[in-house]
Amino acid sequence: MFKSLGRKWSEKLEFGIFTLPVLICIAVAFYIPFAMTIRYSMTKWNGISKHPKFIGLDNFKDIFSGDSNFANASWFTIKYAVLYIVIINVLAIGLAVILDMKLKSTTWLRTAFFIPYILSLVIVGFIWKFIFMQGFESLGDSTGWSIFKLSWLGEPGLAFISIVAVSIWQSIGFYMVIYIAGLQSIPEDLKEAATVDGAGPMRKFFSITLPLLAPSITISVFMALTNSIKVFDVILSLTGGGPGGTTYSIAYDIYRDTFQNNLYGYGTAKALILFVAVLIITLLQLTIFKSREVDA
Repeated sequence: MFKSLGRKWSEKLEFGIFTLPVLICIAVAFYIPFAMTIRYSMTKWNGISKHPKFIGLDNFKDIFSGDSNFANASWFTIKYAVLYIVIINVLAIGLAVILDMKLKSTTWLRTAFFIPYILSLVIVGFIWKFIFMQGFESLGDSTGWSIFKLSWLGEPGLAFISIVAVSIWQSIGFYMVIYIAGLQSIPEDLKEAATVDGAGPMRKFFSITLPLLAPSITISVFMALTNSIKVFDVILSLTGGGPGGTTYSIAYDIYRDTFQNNLYGYGTAKALILFVAVLIITLLQLTIFKSREVDA
């Protein structure tokens, strides 16, 4: 008995010794900065002074009561997130279905669609900024098409469309790979049985393929949701928040207040609100989609 107790304690001690460095790293990298974020969100601080002034919940009151920039940035982020999630998942499923077929050029096409995802969104933003400002102008002169002569980054509506389009172009390969993996995990005998029963391609897709893609859809929607709510780098490099601040996202608004206006306490409060919003939305999304997976 005493030997078994001693063995259990030694196993627990060994487990604690091996996990302690990991726990320390996690605490230093996440929990301590998070606690400091909560503290600074309740202060008036310019990021330089040694003694931030404690003001309680005043930052949060100002954000929710009279900050029009935050309200506009929130509305922009919501519109962007909805369009991004819907369009990129629909296109990724379509591409995955096509590239899952036995085509000679499948490998090359998969590579071509995935390569942009390897690039940073900052680099992609600068590339497309050059295309929109100079490449489209040259195309417009050579083809005479009016669509190339539009001010894609100078008008609020077109700038919004440009940001969504560039983001989708850059990341669609990643979601396509997830759906291809999901398609390849579907048993072939189910498709063959449906074919024997007389089901057509569309009936097989909506009755067999799409329901069995539920785990892949959950993962893809989760990734698209979190990435779209935190969108920042493509806006910074493509439009810089313009024209006239109409393409400010929440993350970009936090960046402006914190690092450009030196309102570190105020910006930290906005960052904390964004964190809570992302946490709640992702938990709801995962709960809803997981329940649908079970039903499927």
